[in-house]
Amino acid sequence: METIELINIPNFYSSYYLLGVHKFFNFKYRPDPNFEKFNNRGFLIFKFKGKIGIIDNHDPVGVNQDLYPLADVYFATNKLLNHPEYEQEKVKPIFPHFPVNSIKENIKSFGLSWFTKLKPKDFAREIYSLSKRPYYQVHNPNYVFEKFVFFSGSTWKKEPWANQIRAEFIRACKKHPEINFEGGFIPRSDGNNFGFDKELNTKSYPPKVFSNLSAKSLVNLNNPAVLGAVSWRLAEYWNAGTFVLSFPFAIDLPQNPIHGEEIHYISSGSEFTSLLDQVIQNPNYHRKVAQGGNSYFLKYCTPEKQWEYIASFF
Repeated sequence: METIELINIPNFYSSYYLLGVHKFFNFKYRPDPNFEKFNNRGFLIFKFKGKIGIIDNHDPVGVNQDLYPLADVYFATNKLLNHPEYEQEKVKPIFPHFPVNSIKENIKSFGLSWFTKLKPKDFAREIYSLSKRPYYQVHNPNYVFEKFVFFSGSTWKKEPWANQIRAEFIRACKKHPEINFEGGFIPRSDGNNFGFDKELNTKSYPPKVFSNLSAKSLVNLNNPAVLGAVSWRLAEYWNAGTFVLSFPFAIDLPQNPIHGEEIHYISSGSEFTSLLDQVIQNPNYHRKVAQGGNSYFLKYCTPEKQWEYIASFF
């Protein structure tokens, strides 16, 4: 087993990778003063075979210009297509993943440094954020076919196109005569719901309840995220063995899921109703895509498979 050194303390967006690193490598935490300013940010910085690797878990806002020259390989969770910064030679895409409760792994990885190298307020926020996330487990999903759809999400001030897509999905589910729908938009704290009052839902869902309802959902919409990023829910949906509906990705992936086998792509919100009709009338197709997505997750997206892919560049 080869040795990997983590040289910064990442925030909870990189928690998924702390699960795999202990299984795939001999692990050491060796902080580097040159990278301390990146503690508690969306970067996981490591050294492997004498080379520097960086995993950037931010929204697709561009490559960090301080880190890029120091990296031998720069992995971007959201490697935006047709963006000059992400077309640089050292930038590589990475598979979908999601934050998990890694408090034990953080303590094991960083010891007291996790507390001493973070400001008390930041440390408390990390504990809170991690505790709200589910523990990671590879599901052995029982195939579910119920005429039930769950969707809950926020509206975004700067992403009206994403709001519109999700509102159309909510309306299509509510209007469909055979669908039992639960969810809607979460009301904004400022009271400005951008005209989507009919799509609001006053109920909130703790993470475990959210995951359980998603696992029962006939279809799960790959929720359009900020600036074209892929929502972390995507990997959760695949792990749960559910049918994933998505618009074409705006980001690059190392291996794109195949339409009709691992995911179902649409190009317009006007297709939501016909898609619901299709899966209700064709359970075999529904099963094929749901189980295909789960196979994609197991093949590419588990923490171990992610690190196997990352290590292949060194």
